[in-house]
Amino acid sequence: MKNTQNTIKTDFSFTLMSRRLDENYHPESNTRLTTNFANLARGVDRQQNLRNALNMINNRFNALAHLDNPKGDRYHVELEIMTVTLNIDHKKSIDNLPMMEVLKTNILDRKTNQYVEGVAGNNFSSYVRDYDFSILLIEYNKDKPKFTVPEKFGDLHGKLYQSFVRSETYKEHFKQSPIICLSVSGNKIYTRTEFQHPVLGFEYLQNEYSLTDQYFSKMGMKVRFFMPANSVAPMAFYHTGDLLKEYTDLGLISSISTMETFQKIYRPEIYNANSVAGKIFQPSLKHEDYSLTRVEYDRVERSQLAIEQGKYCEEYFIKPYQYILEQWAADFDL
Repeated sequence: MKNTQNTIKTDFSFTLMSRRLDENYHPESNTRLTTNFANLARGVDRQQNLRNALNMINNRFNALAHLDNPKGDRYHVELEIMTVTLNIDHKKSIDNLPMMEVLKTNILDRKTNQYVEGVAGNNFSSYVRDYDFSILLIEYNKDKPKFTVPEKFGDLHGKLYQSFVRSETYKEHFKQSPIICLSVSGNKIYTRTEFQHPVLGFEYLQNEYSLTDQYFSKMGMKVRFFMPANSVAPMAFYHTGDLLKEYTDLGLISSISTMETFQKIYRPEIYNANSVAGKIFQPSLKHEDYSLTRVEYDRVERSQLAIEQGKYCEEYFIKPYQYILEQWAADFDL
């Protein structure tokens, strides 16, 4: 980072905490509650919710990893919640505001009794992203006749993310760059190509970039869309390197099985539909021909929490550290 007469030299570093996601998981006080797994782990049925979701992940994994797996029970997926806290000048910016949370998959091969490292990323959550989409973007478009995006929208978040991925903290814990797997956009059209990857399935092309695609591009990520075997809709795979060459088959399967399970729970209209996406596909949350999983989820509450947590981020991170963040972002070398 440059140190000029008009800037203050600030060092950013990261602390990474890991916690097992299993049926006994309880969200901690600093957990971003709109995160997929945190939503499942609350309420009177929290343990059964988690148990059902984890069973879905393992069943889907074994169905995809079917080679030399005649009983469909060779592999067991274990999940770690990786919580990232930003430190400014070696001090935590705020104790109960984790900057980001991702999931890491680990795969137990019961045949060899050995672990295979999976993929980092998968699910992705961020307080700053809550602020950008649920506070900044909404306020910016209030009373505007046409929806527009603020200048430099997502710049700070993208640079914070890239700083973390480049950090020694990341390199100490992960061997590969992350894959983040999200739902396709409800206002875009997807066309199936003839290319079929042995694990990811048929590739789809999007008719135009979405706001999410643009936001993730500022994180240094590009996107490809694939529909794995026996899925009913394509998913968006955000990545930095070569998605088809840099990851093992089991690693890709761990990402698919984990995130497809979450999407079936949170967006059953798309990912648990009773019909399969055709050659030309436009997803819709208004689709009515779908099945529900045995996992309870409150989508309205999740939206409300995103606003609350966006405001929290604004009050305790964006405003108090605005000058430091602006100086750091202006000097950050992409």
